[in-house]
Amino acid sequence: MRVTATLLGCFLFPAVAHTQETPVQVQAAPLPDIRTLMLEVEANQKKFEALANDYTYRVHLDRTELNSNGSVKKHEVIDSESFTIDGVRVNKHVLMNGKPLTPDEAAKENERLDKTVADAKKNREKLEDKDRASNAQGREILTASRILELGEFSNLHAGEFAGRPMWIADYAGDPKAKTNSEFEKAFRDLVGTVWIDQHDHVLVAAKGHFLKDFKIGFGLVVNIRKDSEFSFHAIKVGDTWLRQEIDGSGNMSYLLFGGFNGSIHIVTSNYKRYRANATIRPNNNVVDENGKPLPVDPVQPATTP
Repeated sequence: MRVTATLLGCFLFPAVAHTQETPVQVQAAPLPDIRTLMLEVEANQKKFEALANDYTYRVHLDRTELNSNGSVKKHEVIDSESFTIDGVRVNKHVLMNGKPLTPDEAAKENERLDKTVADAKKNREKLEDKDRASNAQGREILTASRILELGEFSNLHAGEFAGRPMWIADYAGDPKAKTNSEFEKAFRDLVGTVWIDQHDHVLVAAKGHFLKDFKIGFGLVVNIRKDSEFSFHAIKVGDTWLRQEIDGSGNMSYLLFGGFNGSIHIVTSNYKRYRANATIRPNNNVVDENGKPLPVDPVQPATTP
């Protein structure tokens, strides 16, 4: 299901932007079996994730880091182009605090992307060898059935989100649940709420927070402080669903590549579905079937819808 499919990594890898939705009237419907519903959501998430690989979009990240005394340590704004390389979703930085990258910075950014793709592939292979699932960034995820073993969904009821009928449920991890890995503790010590589209049976929104401090790999792999919280929501774009906005606050770090002590806000915009006969080169040039570059609009900072 991906209730928090990319919980620990989603802050740096959102999906796309805002479009107008036709309001859908919320109607009374028989409550589904929660376990069956979650398994259907998991299958649909995989389908929509595959379709999302056909989209490029712009990512606007606003991050504030705090010192231990609560004062502002650093504030930065990063604008990126998001696309996939060999099935790996990456965000290529193009503006730092509103300024284009220098030639040297751009060269280092291309090197970073190459390493990101290589590392994601290696990590994906390692997880496959251990019969564990991974996402488009090569990060571990849990199946719906396993999440249901680590906690419980309750209070299932009908509601709406962005004018569409939803199933809404609360999730509470079971602190006494037996875990097979340190990673699973993130779900055992998590509480929150999920919104599931009644028609498409896909996760549309979620919010939650962590009940305990926990570390994996002495804090070098994952380090999450108690009461750190997150929220995100998605929107239907074309024939798929894509995350639109992500917020987080608290103290988190993940795999040394991302994290924060403070707050983070991510919003996406200007999504484009590239042609079936077009490809994206590692340097982020989009080309047609003859290898000729297709026009690319200049990047402008995204705005919160």
